[in-house]
Amino acid sequence: MEVQEKKGFFRGLIDKIAGTEHAETPSVADISDSEVVSFQAVAASETKEKPGFFERLKSGLKKTKDGLVGRIDALVLGKKSIDADTLEELEEILITSDIGVKTTVELIRTLEQRLGRNELKDGEALRAALKDEILARLVAHHSPLDISSRKPFVLLVIGVNGVGKTTTIGKLASRFSAAGNKVLLAAADTFRAAAAEQLIAWGNRSGVDVIRHKEGADPSAVVFDACKAAVARGVDILIVDTAGRLHTKVNLMEEMKKIRRVIDREIPGAPHETLLVLDAATGQNATSQARLFKEAAGVTGLALTKLDGTAKGGIVVAVSHEFALPVRYIGVGESIEDLRDFDPQEFTDALFQA
Repeated sequence: MEVQEKKGFFRGLIDKIAGTEHAETPSVADISDSEVVSFQAVAASETKEKPGFFERLKSGLKKTKDGLVGRIDALVLGKKSIDADTLEELEEILITSDIGVKTTVELIRTLEQRLGRNELKDGEALRAALKDEILARLVAHHSPLDISSRKPFVLLVIGVNGVGKTTTIGKLASRFSAAGNKVLLAAADTFRAAAAEQLIAWGNRSGVDVIRHKEGADPSAVVFDACKAAVARGVDILIVDTAGRLHTKVNLMEEMKKIRRVIDREIPGAPHETLLVLDAATGQNATSQARLFKEAAGVTGLALTKLDGTAKGGIVVAVSHEFALPVRYIGVGESIEDLRDFDPQEFTDALFQA
């Protein structure tokens, strides 16, 4: 494989301006002052630091912040005292912002208790207390995914079609590979047209191999071959893509059980993580999916995508708290960097920070 030599930044610019890409680098004497200034300006623009993840997180959660915290602020800020009517209005805001009925009822009950203890003297205190209570519920079930606990670590990814499942797998593969892990992908979604091709495109982009069969093949056979290959090649992480399925598709849910049996037979104790990918923009529909998949497929962690395109980001709190599941990853943009480990403190800070 041909490896193209990387050139220095100034060398590349000089070659392009001079039209002599393969010529020798001109000496400093051959370069005018104006060209030097131009090079410096371009270099400065190239090295300008991109916004940090927290700033991108705040930007990605803007719609949720406006729809949830913006309405809360309009209700409570400036209030010199808090009463039952205020809490009732707050309850409506939380429910309509996809925090979920169960979680909302618990939050309001806790705030009522704090109000009874005279801890909520004004609107600022109520806002701060609500942030603390939301954070506490996210922290209660939070645990980052530890991929170093097993080798190969088998990550089974599930979810309905359209939630960004395969894209999430591609981004995870890229992240894990960039961190120095040897990654293998299994294209076990043999039902959706071009699903394997999409996964292969991500694999090529990340330098990660993909095990696949022809379209319509038995997914369990793909998984069997992938497990064998993962062990033989000394792979660190095996990520298994699966067909999008709903609870109403009994045959597909039975197939999921078969896939799990095959994985466990070939790599005892695996899969080590069953990651459910949810589209945050679907709001309460994501709650229904979490309930059904947890019952049928043994979900152990969640990834919520498309948070940047929705005002329904409150669903993160709802699904984590209601089903006692850790949110492993959130997606707040299109780039690989915008799929990040979930941090409850960062999340609540980004929502509530002015």
